[in-house]
Amino acid sequence: MFGIQNFETFILAGILLNLTPGADTMYILGRSISQGKKAGILSALGIATGALVHCLFAALGLSIILAKSALAFEIVKYAGAAYLIFLGVKMLVSKSSNNFDLEKRTKTVSYKKIYISGIFTNILNPKVALFFLAFLPQFINPNYTNNGVPFLILGLTFVCTGTTWCLALAIFSSKLSKKIKKNYTIKKWLDRITGGLFIALGIKLALAKK
Repeated sequence: MFGIQNFETFILAGILLNLTPGADTMYILGRSISQGKKAGILSALGIATGALVHCLFAALGLSIILAKSALAFEIVKYAGAAYLIFLGVKMLVSKSSNNFDLEKRTKTVSYKKIYISGIFTNILNPKVALFFLAFLPQFINPNYTNNGVPFLILGLTFVCTGTTWCLALAIFSSKLSKKIKKNYTIKKWLDRITGGLFIALGIKLALAKK
């Protein structure tokens, strides 16, 4: 149907890939543990939005540019790395009041910025685009590779299973950390660890090769 073959195998493989810890998983965990459930959920939704953009690009054939052009790949890669490092440094240098109030702190969090950060974190990772180009065609009939419909269907399926897992991860991790975050000292170190994690992810992305 629609040029898709072995759809059941694709779903199973997609779920297994989603369960494998990666940059997106670590990003969501960092946000959720450090800034709460809502921040984690919005991070997951932001990353899902970014994945939808990659899915659309793959369907339109635009992702091939990243696969074919070394310069385009490097530009997107370093932009994404710089963005992650910026987020990490921002968390490391941010100062908090010694009178830590969880409710007050939560209200000051810009959820819009967290959502947008999730989008950019995913969009500016060229390896995601290359993943869609390498993984999806394996389940598309060769006679339909120039048709964007099977790419969209498979991409949306993968994004849906991935988003479900990421949302569950965000909710579960935030519940585990709820009591810990009430302690100001631990919360401060969680922010630093999260900032360090973002910097590490940025460096890892900068060193990545096709």
